[in-house]
Order: sequence, then structure tokens, then C-alpha cells
Amino acid sequence: MKTISSSCEKCGAEIPREALWHFCPACLLEKGIVLLADVPFIAGGDERLDRNGVSRTDENQKSELLSKGFPRKGIGIARNFADFGDYEVEEEIGRGGQGVVYRARQKSLNRMVALKIVSFGQWAAERHLRRFRLEAEAAARLNHPSIVPIYEIGERDGFCYFSMALVDGSRLDEVIESGSMPMRRAAELIAKLARAVHYAHERGILHRDIKPGNILLDAEGEPHLTDFGLARLPELQSDITGTAELLGTPSYMAPEQARGSKSEVTPATDVYGLGAVLYHLITGHPPFPAQTAYETIRMVLEAEPRPPQTWNRKLDRDLVTICLKCLDKEPRRRYGSALALAQDLECWLSNRPIQARQTGVFRHTQKWVRRNPTAALLIVSLAVLAATMVWSFQRSEPFGHRVANGIAVLPFENLSSDPNDAYFVDGVQDDLLTKLASIADLKVTSRTSVMHYRGKHDTREIAKALGVSHVLEGSVRKVGTSVHINAQLIDASSDSHVWARQYDFDLTNLFAIQSEIAQQVAKQLSAKMSSPEKLAIERRPTDDLAAFDLYNRARNLLLKASFGINRKAALLEAADLLEQAVKRDPSFFQAFCELAHTQNRIYHSGVDHTAARLAAAQAAIEAAFRLRPDAGEAHLARADNLYRGYLDYAGALAEVEKARKTVPNEPRLFFLKGSIERRQGQWEASMQDWERGLELDPRNLLMLKQLAPTYHALRLYPKAISALDRALSVDPNDIEAKGARAFIEFNWKADARPMREFLQSIRSSNPASMSRVADLQLICALAERDAPSARAALAELGEICLTEEAVQLRRPFIEGLIARMIGDAGGAMTAFNYARADQEKLVHAQPNYGPPLCVLGLIDAALGRREEALEEGRRAVELVPVEKDAINGPIVIQFFAMTAAWAGDRGLACEQLATAIRFPSQLGYGQLKLLPFWDPLRGEECFEKIVASLAPEQ
Repeated sequence: MKTISSSCEKCGAEIPREALWHFCPACLLEKGIVLLADVPFIAGGDERLDRNGVSRTDENQKSELLSKGFPRKGIGIARNFADFGDYEVEEEIGRGGQGVVYRARQKSLNRMVALKIVSFGQWAAERHLRRFRLEAEAAARLNHPSIVPIYEIGERDGFCYFSMALVDGSRLDEVIESGSMPMRRAAELIAKLARAVHYAHERGILHRDIKPGNILLDAEGEPHLTDFGLARLPELQSDITGTAELLGTPSYMAPEQARGSKSEVTPATDVYGLGAVLYHLITGHPPFPAQTAYETIRMVLEAEPRPPQTWNRKLDRDLVTICLKCLDKEPRRRYGSALALAQDLECWLSNRPIQARQTGVFRHTQKWVRRNPTAALLIVSLAVLAATMVWSFQRSEPFGHRVANGIAVLPFENLSSDPNDAYFVDGVQDDLLTKLASIADLKVTSRTSVMHYRGKHDTREIAKALGVSHVLEGSVRKVGTSVHINAQLIDASSDSHVWARQYDFDLTNLFAIQSEIAQQVAKQLSAKMSSPEKLAIERRPTDDLAAFDLYNRARNLLLKASFGINRKAALLEAADLLEQAVKRDPSFFQAFCELAHTQNRIYHSGVDHTAARLAAAQAAIEAAFRLRPDAGEAHLARADNLYRGYLDYAGALAEVEKARKTVPNEPRLFFLKGSIERRQGQWEASMQDWERGLELDPRNLLMLKQLAPTYHALRLYPKAISALDRALSVDPNDIEAKGARAFIEFNWKADARPMREFLQSIRSSNPASMSRVADLQLICALAERDAPSARAALAELGEICLTEEAVQLRRPFIEGLIARMIGDAGGAMTAFNYARADQEKLVHAQPNYGPPLCVLGLIDAALGRREEALEEGRRAVELVPVEKDAINGPIVIQFFAMTAAWAGDRGLACEQLATAIRFPSQLGYGQLKLLPFWDPLRGEECFEKIVASLAPEQ
């Protein structure tokens, strides 16, 4: 229990007995000893502020305290050490509210880091240490590309410290010292930061000190939020601060913070901070630029910020509205969340209407009503009268039927005698769907979803399932070069025909007839069409019908691949067919775009992850841009290539935004955007985009099944299971979805029974499908240490036995693992030697590709090649940084942890494992507790603690 020896004569705060020389920690923090230019304000003084309203330390006061005996090494103890444990300290790079930050090299991983050491060193009072630990703990819980990640937390020689990513660049307050920032740049920065803040809020963490000095800009200009020294964690019902303390920086402090009311501090407080920073960026001044801290706080509580346009007349009105909504005195009148702020800024950036305008109008109206109650009553009465008249008119005069704009183009029936014409018929439907999807005013269901309804005729049920109001169906008969098409547009609510027509024509007129049908459908649905959209409908895809047939065959194969049917073979054959199509017609734009997407998938999925495949994709993209440089399809293909081939997320997202202008109804656009955001660690934004894509493609099993592993990676197991149940409602017999559900149960609860029971049901009811779940059989057998069953699973599997995203484990490795599991040392060594020769070829073919290298490291560890193994593991981690790939990055760290364990370095293994589990991934309780990969760590205290931390709550 803490004992108190005295009270501060100046501020009245209690001074803990352990405080050196009985200095008051609150007053020391207030006066800025060791914090210099970046200390948050703490009540109890009247310190002068700089031009940004930020507290500055009085050097005379600092010298006075030093003359009284306060040790200089307590200010910057790490300066005196070339080495600090695992860190080589190079230079001081900053001072924050809780410590001094140094550039340092972490020796074990040979990487540069930012090392933060508690400011008062060995002389820090307990309160200061608790704040320092709080910052580390808060930041360590967060994994977001716009939040500086924490690598390690520890204590050495009495000094608390933590290491974090080194952001090479500058602080935002340094950037804006010379004045304001361009509006778009400011909005982009705050939108990204708002998403990061929302991410923290979702995890119960409030920052409470958002200001330019706590925002770092990297070499690419991307923002990173840091300094969680004043954060509040969800499990702490009260702060570690005293009731009279004001924590924050005055010019960016929300009114509820200025009042010192901790109960009022909510996510809206951080929204205010973001708005205050936005104000500073667009005006060049903080919202309340007073001379003293107390004067600033008085203005925060009582005054309205100066209208931004008085600083800069060129400011856009909508951006000012967004900014001032954040700065409302009433928290409930600000944005409801940081995400809502981000979305409004993104609307402004894309020239869409903002939401804040509605709130502002309501506030002005409310104030006017209070000032003019009589006039307001008269206006309301007139409005009621007018509404009554309109209602009466509508009742007496029949209005024209207004058609809703959701449509599904169902598979056309093939009435041809030749079954090979099925590809031709599917091509007719596909081209109609593509033309209609180019109209922004229509919601067009994707082909992936409508293909489930081939041959089904209950249009009401189909429309209900797909969420549309209308259905286009028909039939095609082809005899030689003569074609007959019957097309019918049906209003699903009444099951009545809105429009129908039959066409008889020569094959050479196919594309003209398809354009005619699409235009008639758009007309019946009252869809507005722009000139570019009309041009898209009228444009012929190709003049070569043979090339069109090759294209349609490839599209059908790609559709099968999306359902997981012979995926590798389907992708490779589709690429070959598309190559033939563009060779026949070098002006076939759609075929070039589809070829680019196919090559990207082949490369990214690991089917052929080679430079040649990437070059083939790039060549197809360049050909598409030569043909139609402004087409959204070309921009989407380039976005896909930048994402899958180069991990260039910023570039890919920029191309996605360009694509949205001309292909607004393309589900692939939203799925791609969501995938990029997931790789960036923007999990919530990713889910929102996928859901938008699923609105357009509601029965896309591939995407429905992608929702589950995303929730699984977040360790939100009930939601993952719910997502799979949603997929099973589309296809109750989907074996992969059922198997994934059983695996999630295993990983969640460390219970192999759901997997075993699922496998038994397949074995008894559909034994021919056992090969499709052989990977699950292998995992179940390994978990239960059943070597015969594991070998039986191997017999059903191909060369690649287990995959986790881009990391693949091949047959010789699994054979070695099984032998190792049962204690067959000789058999294990033989198998691992085969595995090494196999894996080394993959690494040599792709020398800068981390996933195969991390597996080689694990194999070398099994063979006793300790130093090589650890070096390969480290190199793999460097090649796949989490900051660049939030999916594969944690997996590679996980494999490095396994490699260290197999190499006998348990300490390093536990350290890397502790790092791996901080990120979203499918590494869970079941895998750690039951699978033999982790056997070398069993009984190790640090490992058992990690395992226990992942156990489900009882």
C-alpha cells in the first residue's frame, strides 16, 4: 500500500514517499522537466505557450532544479549507454509526454527501431511509471497501419522501456510550422487518422491527446499516430490521474477534458481532437491560439473557434462544415464516431454530398425557431396543409408506375440442338449483364450469383433472394449462323411482364441486338444514362466471333475456379483461352482485361508465382490501356496487378477510385478494395466493402466464405461461424464451408471432436469427397497424434498438403513432421532432407519471396542447421513486414517462432510468438495446444502463458 509523506505546497497534490528529493511529480511534469517541447498540460501553473498553443519549458527553472541536486542522468540516462540490452542506442530523436525516444538498432533482428525510455529513469515516481506502462500497453494492443506499432515492452537496470517501429520522416507540427496545408492533403491525412482512431475505439482505447506533435509522417507522407501516454484502457474504470488533473494539450483539448470530468470523456473527445488538428492544418493556426494555458482553456470552455474562412477565404464550405462539426461544444452534436468523420471526409474528397451539412441546417433551424416561435408555427401549419393537399391529390389521381432499379439477368435457356452452343448462350447473358452493369443508376446482380438459378422459374423467390425488383430472362436458339433470342423483363412483385420481345437475326448482328435489348431494359426501368454509359452499351466487344467464343469459354472456367472447382487447372486453361482470343483480335479490350485479372490470380495464388507470370499480366494491362486509356475496367485490372503483384496498396486504391467512375456496379471492385484494406489491417473498412460487394453479388460463395477467415483472424469465433452459416444457407451441401466451420470450432476451443465428427459424416455419406477434405483430416490426425490417419490423409493430398495464405507445406515436410511426432528420428531426418532439396528449389526460383523462405528455415531447424535456420527466418520476416502485408506478415512471424523453437532457442521463440499473436491471424488456442509444430515449447512457462491467454472464457 502506498504511504504519503507530504503534500505539495504549490498545488496541494500528495507526494509519494518514493519520489526522489520529495519533488511533486505533478509539478515536475507541469514544468516540463525532460519533456521540453512536447509535454501535455497538467493543471497547477500558468506556463507560457508557443505559437501552436503548446507548453514550453523554462530553461532557468530546469537549471534551478539541477542545481539543487536533481541528477542530469535522470533526464536522459540512455544517452550514456552505447548498448541498452538488445539495443544499440544511436541518437535522441524526440521527447514525449512520458519518455525520451532514441533511434536504436535491435541487435537480435538487425532492424532499426524507435526506443522509448521513461523520462525520469531510475528516479521516476510510481505514478510516472504507471503512465509510461499504460502508453506501452495501450499501443501494444493496436495493429493498424496508421498507428505506430509496439515491438517489445520491458525493463532494464530499473529503466522501463518499449521499442516501436521507426518512422523515418517528420512530425506533423514541424510540417505546418510554416503555415497551412492544402485542403485535400489535410482531409486525406485526417481521414486516415480518423479510421485509425476508430480502430482504437473499437478496442476500448481512447487516445485523449491527439495533436500535430503526436502525428508522424513517413517518407511517403503517410500519417502514423503515436504517444498513447494519456490513453484510457477499457478495463480501467478510473484513470491513474488525480481528480484535479487536466490531461491533454490545451489548444487541442475538448471542453469535457478542460472541465476535468473523466466521466464525460468518450470517443467524441478524440473526434474533437481530430477536428482541432484539421482546423490547424487548413488555417495554419490552432482553434484557440491564446498566450497562456489557462486562457486557452477558458476559450475552449466558453468561446467558439474563429471561423476558418477568416484565416483563409479560399477554404471549401463543406470542409469547414466538417471541421466545425468536430469542434462542437456538445459531444453528442459531433460525429457519432471517428469512422463517421472519416467517411464524411472521404465523401468530400470524392466530390460526393457530405452528411455534416444536414446537422448544421438542423442546428440553424432550431435556433431560428427559438427566436421566432410565431412564424415557425405558421410555417408548420402551412406545411401540414400542403402535405394534406398532396396526399389528397395522390389519392384521387393515379400516378404512373415507378420501376425500382434492381435487376438480375438470369442465365438464358439454350434451345439449340448442339450442346456446345451453351458457351454461346452464356456469352449472350454475360454481355447483357455487363452492358447493364455499366449504368450507375441500376443495381445489377453479378453473374456469379445469378448462375445458381439456371433453369429455375420462380421469379418472385429469385428476386427476393437477390434483393432486386426485376428479372430479365430469356432463351437463345442458334442454327448455323441464324440466331433467335426471346427476352422478357419481369416485375417480380407481381410476376408480370413489363417488356418482352423476340429477335431473329444473322450471327453477325449479335452485338447490335444485345445493345438493343440492354437499352430497352434500361428504358423500361427509367434508368438515367450518361453519354459514356450509352457508348458502353453500344460498343461491340469484338468483331471476331471465334475470339468471343474463346472469351466466353474462359469466363465459364473462371466462374468454376471461383467456386473452387479444379482451381489450378481452370485458371491455367482460362489464361490460355484468353491468350488465343487476344491473338485472334488484338483490339479485344475485355479479353485483355480478363487476361490481366487471370494472370494476377495465378501469380498471387502461388499457382505460378514467377516474374514471367507477372510480366504477362503487365503486358495485358498495357494492351488494355492502349485500346481504352480511360476505361474503368483497365484501371481495375491495374489495381488488381498493383495489389497482387507488387503489394502497392496506395497505388491500387488510387486505381480503384478511378475505376469506380465507369464501372460502379462491378462487385470485383468492392472485393478488391476490401482485400487491400484487410492487408493494410483496416479490418472494419474491409468488411464494409465486402458487404457492399455482396449486395451486388449476394450468392458469391467465394466472398461469403472469405468473411469467415476474416472474423477467424480477428478471433471473433462466433461471428466466423455465423458467416459460414450464411454461406451454407446459399449452398447447404458446401463441404468446404462445413469443414471450415469444424476447423474454427477446433481452433476456438482446442477440441478436435467437431472435425472428427464432420470427417466421419463425409466418410459415411459421401466417401468420394474425402479427397476434398484431406487437409482437414491431416490437421485432425496431427492434433490427435494419429500417425496412420495422417498418412492416409497424405495419400489423398497432392504435393501441397497444407496452406496458410501464401505459406505452403509440401508432402516431404509433412512426412518428416509425422515421423518426428512419433519419435522416428531417422525417418524424420530422411524426409526433411528430401523436403529441403524440394524447398530450396522454390526459394532459388523466388529469392525475395518470404513465404517459401520461412518454410526452408523451419526445415533447416529440423535438420540441426541452427544458424542458417534463424537467418532464413529473420530474412523471411524482413521480406514480409506486417506493415506491408497484414495477412502474411503475422504468419511468417509465426513460422519464425516455430523455427526458433525447433532450433532450441526457446526465448526467441516465445518472443516471436508473443509478437505473432498480437496481430490478427488464425493462430489460435487449438493450434498451439494440440498441434505438434509447437511441441518443443511445451512446459516452457512463457509459452504456456501465451496458450492460456488464448483459451476461451469459461
